[in-house]
Amino acid sequence: MATSVKERSIERKSALAAGISLIIMTLAAFFCYGFVHESLVVQGDASATFNNIVSSNTLFKGAIFGWVIILIADIVVAWAFYVFLAPIHKNLSVLGAWLRLVYSAILAIAILNLLIVLLLTRDTAGLSSFTVEQTQSLIMLFLTAFESIWSIGLVVFGGHLFIVGYVAFKSDYIPKVISILLLLASFGYVTVHLGKTFLSHYAEVIGIVNYIFTIPMIAGELGFGIWLLLRGGKRPKRT
Repeated sequence: MATSVKERSIERKSALAAGISLIIMTLAAFFCYGFVHESLVVQGDASATFNNIVSSNTLFKGAIFGWVIILIADIVVAWAFYVFLAPIHKNLSVLGAWLRLVYSAILAIAILNLLIVLLLTRDTAGLSSFTVEQTQSLIMLFLTAFESIWSIGLVVFGGHLFIVGYVAFKSDYIPKVISILLLLASFGYVTVHLGKTFLSHYAEVIGIVNYIFTIPMIAGELGFGIWLLLRGGKRPKRT
């Protein structure tokens, strides 16, 4: 059965939407977590973390805005992946989209903790009954909650990537190397973040596993995004 011009156009538009969103998401994640979070949050030092956030309040606000951009991009990708992959396997594409939306909802809950941190660093009058040390401890608590909730969400995200990788592997036009990277990334996300959630006392082992899967976890979805941007929906007409 021939693929209509309209179907090819929809495929191409969904591929572009997914590709652009994934690239935006990757850049925003490097800024929000790789730069801002890693620069401002000092693990085990509530005082230093508090002072960093207060002195770099605009940067912290920018990171929160970046997380919101990531959240919106995730929702767009959930839709775009479904549209693009549905011709290969509709039921699994629906499941993959729902898993990404569940992850997005968990990420939204995690982001709320960052908003609370922002309020704790600004609303000094409303916190007059707390000592500075208590406020700093609360900030660390909510930052830890952000990381823990997001980590749980990334387990669900790993399940989403497994579905996407499997469906991509079943296709006859998506490069197999991308499918394999997606499957490896899914295993990495699930293993690392289940370990962080339930086996935190094996932090060194989890760190090694995270290091091993760093490349597929970064290259899997980003590589798929670049391929979608350049080649997605441009397959030859079927007859």
